[in-house]
Parts: sequence; C-alpha cells; structure tokens
Amino acid sequence: MTGNASLVIAIASSAAERRQLAQLLGGTEAFLIVSSVHQARRFLDLVRRPAEAPAAPDAVAAAPEAVAAAPAPAGQSVPGLDVDSDRRVLRWREREVGLTPLEHDLLVCLTGTPGEVWTYARLHRAVWGNDHLGRGSDVHSVVRRVRRKLGRLGAAPTIQAVRGVGFRLASS
Repeated sequence: MTGNASLVIAIASSAAERRQLAQLLGGTEAFLIVSSVHQARRFLDLVRRPAEAPAAPDAVAAAPEAVAAAPAPAGQSVPGLDVDSDRRVLRWREREVGLTPLEHDLLVCLTGTPGEVWTYARLHRAVWGNDHLGRGSDVHSVVRRVRRKLGRLGAAPTIQAVRGVGFRLASS
C-alpha cells in the first residue's frame, strides 16, 4: 500500500445491483456507485474542477468537443417528458416505459439539451464511452428503438435526424 487514497467507481443500472455492489465494496476505503456512465463522468468533472485552474478562452475555442460533451445544466427539459435514471424508465405524462442502458443514456443526452444537435461522435462518446463510430448503425439502432417507445407512449417530443450530422430532441 502506497498510502494514496483510492476511490472505486462502480456503475449499476438497477437499485438492486447498486445495493449488491455496496455490500461487496463495503470493505473498500471509498466507493461511489452510480447508475450510468453519464453520472460517473459528471462526478469526475466535479471532482477535477476545483483542482484545475479555469480554462483560458483560447483553450476552450481549441477544444470544442470537450465543451460540447459537458453535461447540460439542470432544468433544461421538455415539459411532460421525464427520464427516471433510478428506475431506468421514460415517462410521458402518466405513462411510462422501461429503457435499456443504451436507450437511457441516449435519452439523458437528448433530453438534457432539447433542440441541440448531438453529433454521432458526441453521442457515441457519451453513450458508449468511446470514439468508435463505424458506420453509425449502432446509434441509429438505439434511436429507432427510442422512437418506437416514444410512439407507444403517445409522446409529442420526437427525435429528429439532422442528415449527416446527428440527432436532436424536438418538443413537437
């Protein structure tokens, strides 16, 4: 042991899995259990911010993808549409439907910044956690499933494709 403090970050989508992980990690010095990669990244961004000096305006302009990948401010949403991350459920008014982890993470991105276009690369980084794009069929597949679920709920918001660029959530 080097004397350095360590932190274990675990990702589990369901409450039952998070409880089980908490029991397994009980002897660990420090641990954090979150329900998505998005939440883990937000936590890490918050932890890093106090230690880092504010970025110069030129540094921000030089790295637009880093700025674009930042989580959306709380409060921006589409009225009546809610993504429940604890239960991994999409709710439109009184109706709800379950989501897979990929569907959940995609919706967290799109609902956090309604109307904003998410590029294929930015979505892939936020949802899959890597830069592999291939032909983009994986992104299209998840979007297709989410569109079906929005349709089943009778939700007014839709996911619009921006040809050759990516997707955005439109409120009607």
